[in-house]
Amino acid sequence: MDHLRRAEQVYGDRIAIVDESDQPAESWGTLTYKEVARRARAQAAALDALGVPQGARVAVVSQNSARLLTAFYGVSGYGRVLVPINFRLVAEEVSYIISHCGAEVLIIDPELEDSLKDVTATHKFVIGAESDKVLYKYDTEPKLWIPDEDVTATINYTSGTTARPKGVQLTHRNLWVNAAIFGWQLGINDRDVYLHTLPQFHANGWGIVFSVTAMGGQHIILRKVDGAEILRRIEQYGVTVLCGAPAVANMVLDAAAVPGTKTSRDQVRMVVAGAPPPTKTIEKIETELGWEFIQIYGLTETSPLLTMNRTRSEWDTLTPAERAAKLSAAGSPSLGVEMRIDSEGEVLARGSVVMSGYWEQPEETSKAIVDGWFHTGDGGSEGEYGFITIADRKKDVIISGGENVSSIEVEDAVFSHAEVSEVAVIGVPDEKWGEAVLALVVKTPGSTLSEDELIQYVKTKLAGYKCPKRIEFRAELARTATGKLQKFKLRAPYWEGLDRQVN
Repeated sequence: MDHLRRAEQVYGDRIAIVDESDQPAESWGTLTYKEVARRARAQAAALDALGVPQGARVAVVSQNSARLLTAFYGVSGYGRVLVPINFRLVAEEVSYIISHCGAEVLIIDPELEDSLKDVTATHKFVIGAESDKVLYKYDTEPKLWIPDEDVTATINYTSGTTARPKGVQLTHRNLWVNAAIFGWQLGINDRDVYLHTLPQFHANGWGIVFSVTAMGGQHIILRKVDGAEILRRIEQYGVTVLCGAPAVANMVLDAAAVPGTKTSRDQVRMVVAGAPPPTKTIEKIETELGWEFIQIYGLTETSPLLTMNRTRSEWDTLTPAERAAKLSAAGSPSLGVEMRIDSEGEVLARGSVVMSGYWEQPEETSKAIVDGWFHTGDGGSEGEYGFITIADRKKDVIISGGENVSSIEVEDAVFSHAEVSEVAVIGVPDEKWGEAVLALVVKTPGSTLSEDELIQYVKTKLAGYKCPKRIEFRAELARTATGKLQKFKLRAPYWEGLDRQVN
């Protein structure tokens, strides 16, 4: 709550949020920091009135909005635990998360009302003017909460090596330190205008939602990512900072190629993460857009910032192509983070940004954090300036469009079809998404199952971004003598000739 408290005190009359105008719920329009703080207090008071105790979980399934942004303060800032859920998940996945974390309150986007109609909680609301009357109580002060930096502030569910997503517990200290260091190294200041191209549910918008607020910057809410719309809003609002996966950068580059399009040259810093982008993309961001490219690396489990790679004075005389090659590494450890490469080539990290653990999964926590070191599951190397370069993924995770996809979870969904006898899911290079989900399938004898039929079936089980983009039918799959799938052999033909086994 420090961030909003300071913003209200120091920048109270300044415009804080410009809400998305084109959305199914009634837009909140333009809000000052005084008004955002008033609404955060009103939300906390409403949860008091509903009998939702401090420490209880409040889940929100929504695209980017002023309401979700305010909930980081109205929920977590008053002692409850915010659970921001990926709005792309299907009902079965959302139901699991609600049940697993024990959320007492579920707030959903009106666009999802039909698809999530069977998902239940003690208190369920659809975002809009009517639910606002219950969820924001302006005539009462909220109950006092004595801040405790070690308690859980948010639970963020992420796909990992298990079939079910794990709930990452991020404490108030995790969030505070991440926001402070990220904001410091990114140079966030009171003149910044931040465009929410990054989903707010995704590692809490990487924590920049707190950094920008603390410094009195302006938040421009974008509900749906579109390259031309991003450029239009940058021009309209004077945007200076935005974040996204390489796929977002490519959307913007495609839109900028239209003759006469303005890109606000020398004004914008773009932070990219989710997968190492091609050096050509990095070069184009500088030469075609005129923006500063900044690469970071991290995980939901690390709040997320672990490393940052930003151009430095030593590179001023380099050509854009040479500079892009330097910027393709994940970067140096951020302030307060220690990193090393273990004997097996895995990247390890420790510091105040590392999660307290996985919700209700102590065994998974003990596997991930050993002797204080968090095991990222990524393979990498260390170079000049302490630069970490990510070369391979040790964990069975695919990163597509910046989103983690558990191959095991997808395999379970594919295998549930009656005409599938074997399946292996792998990530393969994809120009648009970085990696695409590919399923290698052995059908039952006599099956006439088609690729399209199986993909459509899986879409009833999983969010669209997790579903295979392609399915290849095989007579058999490579296995060891003990029957274990040899995924490195299955992956090899698709990655042949590439330096890194991540894209």
